[in-house]
Amino acid sequence: MNTPICDFVRGYASAHPARLHMPGHKGKGPLGCEALDITEVAGADDLSHPEGVILESENNASALFGTRHTFYSAGGSSQCVKAMLHLALLHRTPGSTRTVLAGRNAHKAFLHGCALLDLEPKWLLPEGESPLCACPLSPAGLDRALAEQPAPPLAVYVTSPDYLGGMLDIAGLAEVCHRHGVPLLVDNAHGAYLRFLSPSRHPMDLGADLCCDSAHKTLPVLTGGAYLHVSTTALAHYEHEARQAMALFGSSSPSYLILQSLDACNRRLTDGYGAQLEQAVYHLDALKAKLSAQDIPVRPGEPLKLVVDGWAVGLSGYELADLLRRNGVEPEYADPDEVVLMYSADAVESDFQRVEIAFSGIRPGLRRPPAALPNPGERVLSPRAAMLSPWEEVPVREAAGRICAGAAVSCPPAIPIAVSGERITAEATALMTELGFETVSVVREAV
Repeated sequence: MNTPICDFVRGYASAHPARLHMPGHKGKGPLGCEALDITEVAGADDLSHPEGVILESENNASALFGTRHTFYSAGGSSQCVKAMLHLALLHRTPGSTRTVLAGRNAHKAFLHGCALLDLEPKWLLPEGESPLCACPLSPAGLDRALAEQPAPPLAVYVTSPDYLGGMLDIAGLAEVCHRHGVPLLVDNAHGAYLRFLSPSRHPMDLGADLCCDSAHKTLPVLTGGAYLHVSTTALAHYEHEARQAMALFGSSSPSYLILQSLDACNRRLTDGYGAQLEQAVYHLDALKAKLSAQDIPVRPGEPLKLVVDGWAVGLSGYELADLLRRNGVEPEYADPDEVVLMYSADAVESDFQRVEIAFSGIRPGLRRPPAALPNPGERVLSPRAAMLSPWEEVPVREAAGRICAGAAVSCPPAIPIAVSGERITAEATALMTELGFETVSVVREAV
C-alpha cells in the first residue's frame, strides 16, 4: 500500500528548500525529526479540507478498516469522541432528547463533549459486581433502559474494550439500538487492532454507527494519532459532516509527524501485520495460562491485555506494579486492585519472559473486596453549567456534599470518580482518598 503523506514530506525535506514558513525550527533541531515536521505548504494538503495526499491516505485507511470513511485525528480519540457526539446531535431523530445513555466508565473526553455541546449524560450502571474502570452491560439491560426512557435519547455511548480489557457484546447492543432507532457510538480507543484479528472483533464490523480508535495505543503510531470511523451502514450525513465536526474540536495546525505516522501504519498493516498479531496473541495466551496455573488471577478480556487482579491474592495493584518494575517491566496502569499490561503485535520474547519471572514468586493471600466506581451523586447542574461555573479547589476530605466542577479523574484511566454537576458523595471522597487524590475542584458557592 502506498504512503502518500510520507512520500511527499520526504521529498520536500530532501529538496532542502529555504523554509520561509512555519514552524520556527526551519527543519533543524535537537530531536532529529524536525526536517519531517512541516505545515500546510503547497502539496502537503490540509487535514480540515483534504483533496490530495491526506485524502488519499485516509482512503487507504478506509479500505483497511472497511468503513464508509475513516478520518484522521492528530488530537487523539478525545477529539473523535466530541465529534461523534456532535454528529449524533446534528442528526438526532425527531422527538429525541439531548440525553446520551452512556456507560458509567466513560472517559472524561465524553464529559467534556457533553459540556461543550450542552448534552445530558444519563448513566448506564454496571450490571453485577464490577471493579474500577469496568462497566459490564448486556443487550437485555440496554433494551430495558431504552424502553424506560420517556423519549428517545440522541445516542447510546459505550466503551469497549475498557481499561481492564473488558469487551461488550457490541453486535447485540447495536441490534438493540437500531431496533429503538438510536445510533450506537463506541469508544474503541484501546481496540484499533481488533479489525485485524480473524475474525474481526472491531465495532465497525459488529454494527456500531460511529467509533473512535486511538491508533497510538495499540498500533505502531505516534502518540496522538487516532481514527474516527463512520460505518458503511450509518447515515450518509455522518460522513459528509464529520470533517467539520472534527475541525470544531481540533487544532488548525495538526502535527504532520502524526499524520505521517498514520500514513505509514497503513503500509505496516498490509505487510504481515495480521500474522504477527496472531503470534503475539498466541504467546500472551500461553503466558496467561502459566499465570493461571500458579493461581494468579488473570482477568478475561481483550487479546492484547494482561490484567492481574491483585485483590484476589491479597495484594494491591500498586504492589504488583512495583514487583514488575523491579524486573524491568513498566506497566500501563495500576490501581488499588489491578495492574494492567498492554502488549502489541511487535512484542518480543523477553516481554513475556520478564513478566513470567516477575510473577513467579507470588503466593496467594487473603482475598479482599475490590474497589468500584461509586454510584452517581445527586445531579444538581448540567455538565456544561458545572464546568463553566466559577470553581475552587478544596481538600478531598472537605468535598462531600459539594458540587463537582471539573471531572475528578486520575490519568490514566481518566474515568471520572465524581462527575461534573453531581453532588460529591462520601463514597466518592473515600475512593478519591484511596487513589491518592488530595484536592478536587468544586463549584464555588455564593457568599
